[in-house]
Amino acid sequence: MTTPTTTPTTTPTAPASKNAWFNALIGLTALLVLLQAVWAGIFLEHDGARDAAKGWIDIHARAGDITPVLALAATAVAVIKLRHRKDLWIAGIVLTALLTVEVILGGLIRDEVDWLTAVHIPLAMAIMGLLVWIPLRARQRPAAAAN
Repeated sequence: MTTPTTTPTTTPTAPASKNAWFNALIGLTALLVLLQAVWAGIFLEHDGARDAAKGWIDIHARAGDITPVLALAATAVAVIKLRHRKDLWIAGIVLTALLTVEVILGGLIRDEVDWLTAVHIPLAMAIMGLLVWIPLRARQRPAAAAN
């Protein structure tokens, strides 16, 4: 007696962005932005006493300087290797620009223009949102390939 053979059916899944460099650079950028929030939380408890939090402010500032460089590198990879994914490289350009503005604002706050904190923190939240959206979008199939 023979048993019928069945062919396993596969459900098509959306391919990843297919570029490990892009994924790694966006992941590192996201990690540093997350750590920025942690470090800011540590030094903001010393609000009004900058000397007590100087070390954490320095760490926050130095890491802040690195994030736009990582975002720019991810954007370059997206433009070169993922040219067909216009959504990813445009998001990379926006991310790099927002991080650059964020670093400039942070520098001004450090120079005692404290009222800019009211812009700096909400902008950081928007950047975090974008850094959640980019990897999720990278996992989706491009619109042209979906048809």
